[in-house]
Amino acid sequence: MKHKLKINLLSSWGDHAIGLMIGLFLMPFVLNTVGDGQYGLWLFICSIAGYSGLLNMGFGETISRFVAHHHAKDDMNRINQVVNVIGAVYLVICTLVVAAAGLIAWLAPYIYDWGSTPIHELRWVFLLLGLNVAVGIVGNIFGGVLVGLQRMDLERGFRSVSGIFRLLMTLAFLRQEQALLTLAWIFLATTLIENCGHMYLMFRQLPGLRFSPKFWNFATLKECSSFSVFALLDGLAGKMIDATDTIVIGVVFGSRYIVPYYVAHRLTAFIVQPLQIIGLVAMPRGAELEAGARDDRLRVLVRKGLGLSFLMMGGFFIGAWFFGGHVLDAWIGHGYAESHTLLLVLLAAQVIATPMHVLRGVLFGMGHVKVPSILYIIEAFANLGLTLLLVKPFGLLGVALGTAIPIILVELTVMMPYALSKLGYRMPEFVRTVLTPQVLPLVALWGYSMFVSTTWPLGPGWIPVLLVSAGGGIVLGSTWLAVHAFNRSSTQRAVLGGT
Repeated sequence: MKHKLKINLLSSWGDHAIGLMIGLFLMPFVLNTVGDGQYGLWLFICSIAGYSGLLNMGFGETISRFVAHHHAKDDMNRINQVVNVIGAVYLVICTLVVAAAGLIAWLAPYIYDWGSTPIHELRWVFLLLGLNVAVGIVGNIFGGVLVGLQRMDLERGFRSVSGIFRLLMTLAFLRQEQALLTLAWIFLATTLIENCGHMYLMFRQLPGLRFSPKFWNFATLKECSSFSVFALLDGLAGKMIDATDTIVIGVVFGSRYIVPYYVAHRLTAFIVQPLQIIGLVAMPRGAELEAGARDDRLRVLVRKGLGLSFLMMGGFFIGAWFFGGHVLDAWIGHGYAESHTLLLVLLAAQVIATPMHVLRGVLFGMGHVKVPSILYIIEAFANLGLTLLLVKPFGLLGVALGTAIPIILVELTVMMPYALSKLGYRMPEFVRTVLTPQVLPLVALWGYSMFVSTTWPLGPGWIPVLLVSAGGGIVLGSTWLAVHAFNRSSTQRAVLGGT
């Protein structure tokens, strides 16, 4: 099982590395091809369309959780019931999604000022994005089963394939003319390929899986719904935090002003996503361990996941503080200096939020979904309220602060104590075993970054940035290994002395 956990983490990080390289190249390519105005409009439309993803009703996470739980007990009949009941719900939802996309396409001229973009193009864009959402909702079944089986190596592997396909299609077909329509077609084609691959892999890994009305069961629907309603709240909160800022900026200032904020937001996502994967991997693992009542293994999982997340996020924040401006210049080009300040604000919040994502994943796997989901939705509405309050007086910085302040307050003062109590962790033990071992490596990285930034001015381009990043990684990693080795030897000496 430990081997499987490592495979899932490594494959997920491999998928993210491929996605990161694609994104680092593709975003400036699309931006330079279509311009700030068209790209900002595309981001605005996608932010609105992103909310329709909530129509999965939280059942994607539900499938993963219950498949992991029942697979640990070798109960194939219960797995078939869960998958078929949720599949039937999804077919109804997809029909409604396509109908809603058609209605929005028809009403498009009356709901927003789309500038110079032709209405007939926008209507096709909304229809294609609606189909994309419908395909993605059905695909949650296939990907959810693979995650529940803890075969994220297969699920992420095919995602990497579809990401490479999207890159090649964008390079081949994107032009300034009808750019939005081209992007919508590419997104739909990519989603189709990804989910067809996941469906094939699902049946290969679970030959006993069947789709049949005989597995429809009201009791199973009720059981799944009791979990999914809170997973839905969690997803709604995530969408609000992720997409609301873009919508607010587009409505208040216009779509062109979305780009500087989105640059910082996107770079933050590149940094955070591989660490959030720890929480995603921990969720089915937590369900499996909970089914076997392995509390000791859960505590080890939490300790290692939290420590790694805090160490890496602290390291990225330090790197962004000293060298974030150079990264933005190498990636997007000059003219986005404001994005550096926004990046620091967003990353500061994630130093707290990303480790808590690990705790949330473990709690979800154990079935404790109510309180984390309610706290997350409170955080999301506070984000929206503060953003609306601060956007006018402080501009884009106000939007970033509106995001960061609720995250820090809710996660640090409420979510952390609740999660630790559920896992049987006392705060002094948490500080000693999770936080303290990361302090010296982060101090060493801060000293290295300060020394380099004051004695070796970075030149233009990626090579200086990569060299400095590699040096920082060596300093952080070697110091952490030294601290880890010292703590382990001290523990061994204490055990020997006690005997």
